[in-house]
Amino acid sequence: MLSRVADSLYWMSRYMERTDGILRMLKVNHHSSQDDREGFTWQPVLKIFSSLEDAQIEEMEMNGRKVLQYMVVDRDNPSSVLNMVTKSRENARSVQDNITKELWQALNEFYHVVRHERLEYSLRVDDPMTVLDSLVRQCMLYYGVTDNTMSRGEGLSFMNTGKFLERAIQSADILDVRFSDLSYDLEKSTDTTYWKYLLLSVSGYELYLKRYRSGFEARNVIDLILFNVDFPRSVLYSLNQLHRQFARLKDEQNMEGFSKVDFIIGRVRSKVQYSDVQSVARIGLHNYLKEITADFYEIGNALNQVYFANS
Repeated sequence: MLSRVADSLYWMSRYMERTDGILRMLKVNHHSSQDDREGFTWQPVLKIFSSLEDAQIEEMEMNGRKVLQYMVVDRDNPSSVLNMVTKSRENARSVQDNITKELWQALNEFYHVVRHERLEYSLRVDDPMTVLDSLVRQCMLYYGVTDNTMSRGEGLSFMNTGKFLERAIQSADILDVRFSDLSYDLEKSTDTTYWKYLLLSVSGYELYLKRYRSGFEARNVIDLILFNVDFPRSVLYSLNQLHRQFARLKDEQNMEGFSKVDFIIGRVRSKVQYSDVQSVARIGLHNYLKEITADFYEIGNALNQVYFANS
């Protein structure tokens, strides 16, 4: 496969995974804002999914409608849903011969939905949940079509490599930002509503209730989001899937490059696999998350250099 094609498939998938993460986080925060919880702020969404300075975040963090406009349809925000979907579609358009017709149609439809002027108006005056739900369904349609129509070849492996790398980064970032509210104190108690919305932001609330019967505890939340091998959005699950998908790209013609990237992925995966909440507590949660996030970017840089011909 040409490096240009692999690059486009990889980034198409990363942009769509980021879009899904943004929309789910916006939904959860809107729910939270309706509970009138004391001290509610949109700051976590803006810190995780935008490049705004602290002063700019403080300026809009209490204005839900303004945040939704900025994160969904603002053309000047490079991280808005509109721009993420546009970038994903541009990558897909350049490699239409390597994706199915159904996948292109699903992505193209999403693009036209998010660009429609009616969407911006609805975010201003209608119920935001109705708008966000419709956009999340577009993401789910994309994932369903991808899973059911794409050939299990190199193209899908590059797409899944991008998807699970982006997911691992998101989960680590969400954990980092939300625990910063608690000063990274694993013993600090807070209300159950706080834990509920943190878990909902990674779609882990129901699984947590089934797995941890003792109630909400910081250490259990960390265990779920970092180390649970059955949770689709945990860091370890994402790394396991990343390792599995990348292994399918093994090619005798590029063994040196493959071995280099595979070594980095394996090293990072082992680091997380052989960690636990106790070792994280000794290192410090923020330091641990900062370290593994740097590792994730090292994986991305290695992929750029070896497979996508980018320095």
